[in-house]
Amino acid sequence: MKKIAYLTLGCKLNYAETSTYERLLREQGFDATPWNSGEADAYLVNTCSVTEHSDKKCRNIIRKLHRLSPQAPIFVTGCSAQLRRPALEALDGVVRVFSAGEKPAVAGTVAAWLQPSLPCESALDETAMFCAWSSAERTRSFLKVQDGCDYKCHYCTVPYARGASRNAPIADIVSQAREIAAAGIREIVLTGVNTGDFGKSTGENFADLLQALEQVEGIERYRISSIEPNLLTEAVIDWIAGSSRKFLPHFHIPLQSGCDGILRAMGRRYLTEDFRRKIAYIREKLGPEVFLGIDVIVGFPGESEDDFRQTFRFLEELRPAFIHIFPYSRRPGTPAAAMKGQVQDSVKTERVKRLEELCRRLHGEFVRRQAGREEYVLIESSDKQGYMYGYTKNYVKIRLPYDAALAGAILPLTLKPEQLCIEEEGGAL
Repeated sequence: MKKIAYLTLGCKLNYAETSTYERLLREQGFDATPWNSGEADAYLVNTCSVTEHSDKKCRNIIRKLHRLSPQAPIFVTGCSAQLRRPALEALDGVVRVFSAGEKPAVAGTVAAWLQPSLPCESALDETAMFCAWSSAERTRSFLKVQDGCDYKCHYCTVPYARGASRNAPIADIVSQAREIAAAGIREIVLTGVNTGDFGKSTGENFADLLQALEQVEGIERYRISSIEPNLLTEAVIDWIAGSSRKFLPHFHIPLQSGCDGILRAMGRRYLTEDFRRKIAYIREKLGPEVFLGIDVIVGFPGESEDDFRQTFRFLEELRPAFIHIFPYSRRPGTPAAAMKGQVQDSVKTERVKRLEELCRRLHGEFVRRQAGREEYVLIESSDKQGYMYGYTKNYVKIRLPYDAALAGAILPLTLKPEQLCIEEEGGAL
């Protein structure tokens, strides 16, 4: 039986897609093997292109794989495959690079290459969304509900890498959620490029999707991955706070800058006062212990020290549970790449460090406040040096002594200080 090694770089959307490729190829008789096992008959690499470093990392990994197993063909998909196709095709060992619209053909093409008696790819509809969900974890699955983006913020290549905003019908998404439930998974994270834009290609809407998923038996928890502040509507917040039993008090919302001038230069669709009101509304409806993770880009062209200080003070005022900090990366073909006032890397690095310290302080304060609260914790299955871990509804990581009988259970706990985990990389979905 032939073996395929899978490597995923980048976001949880890529993770869901790779997991789906692995599942489809397993159905055709191909086992998975670790990339460094030396046993791979082929490699499938799902790439990322969110920064220049991401593109370089993809190329370096492909070169490493070829050195490890020169005879094994390498198949490449993902965002870098869409944006940097000629550069990837030129690498030794690479036999096929798939564009964004070719994702439905990945599994069939790889299978036919390794076993020519199998049928190859069928006709493609490059406007359709490739449906995907992850199955590697026993307790949580990342379910892709939307792909592409129509916003075209001035720093971002994602609309060019993943195309226009589109989605599968609600009925198809619900069917996949039922498959996830049948696999024994109890929590789903809804993922997408612009998740809240769901419905663009089917005439449906995000609120209707949430209400339909609420009815899926066997799934007890849902989280919403990154969602734009203008698309997280008051109606959705009200429904989660009032009617839903399954959608959790945990939101990951991109801010990108706490300076209105920079937000305008970025091409964002809100200003700081809009963002402030949205955060206040969420806390009013869901309580002060709702988990709020916020994205920020540091060093956008033209960002002065005063602009950065405005962002710092704004975050201090908002007091999120976690800050995801990204130094601006100059991406060819984007409007921001041609802007004047490019910020030096050393300045970006220094500003990142200042925000990282703020994040450590705010995240630590948020986690420590949970001590003494009664919470339900979904326990994961891994044995990590005698401990196992789980997450509360508001995404606080909890540590317990390992007990295999607890894997997959949702336990009521009164949280003790020694059970609380303060993480450097917390809050990311």
